[in-house]
Amino acid sequence: MRELKRFLAEEDGMGVVEVILIIVVLISLVALFKTQISQLVTDVLKKVSGNAKKI
Repeated sequence: MRELKRFLAEEDGMGVVEVILIIVVLISLVALFKTQISQLVTDVLKKVSGNAKKI
């Protein structure tokens, strides 16, 4: 029981603010490079489907 209390009281690790900031940065990067990301995914899927027909 002491182990659980000590674990819950521990304040090491990332906080909520840091996680939210990381998520905001990732979302903004995706928004900035949306067209490039979608073009890359489209190209990769075309290559995968083209190579799948050869198998």
